[in-house]
Amino acid sequence: MSHPPRSCPRAGLTQAGVAVLVDVRTDAEREWVGFVPGAVPVAWKQWPGMAMNPDFDTQVRLAAGDKKLVLLCRSGVRSIAAAKRATELGLEAYNILEGFEGDPDAHAHRGQQGGWRHHALPWRQN
Repeated sequence: MSHPPRSCPRAGLTQAGVAVLVDVRTDAEREWVGFVPGAVPVAWKQWPGMAMNPDFDTQVRLAAGDKKLVLLCRSGVRSIAAAKRATELGLEAYNILEGFEGDPDAHAHRGQQGGWRHHALPWRQN
């Protein structure tokens, strides 16, 4: 029996070792914007064109192993869809509400209000 995906503003479950952090952004986003060290990259959609990743189901199952999943995207929109799909696959999945960059501010800039980076959680940029 599957359960609905849960929302998780922080990735404390990964720090406790009971969950895997999965970054569902595209390879291009992780490369250009930044990434979370130790996160498993499993794109929900692929660049260019943002087509669905046909291997998502297999890749997210492999990433999970026997652990819970905490999913991260840019703003929390794709990761909630990915968490829903993971839940349909029988996995326990949580969404990081604000994503990596958070919502745009009044000037349409991300990263200024909310998001993984804004909250000074670990990340790197190439």
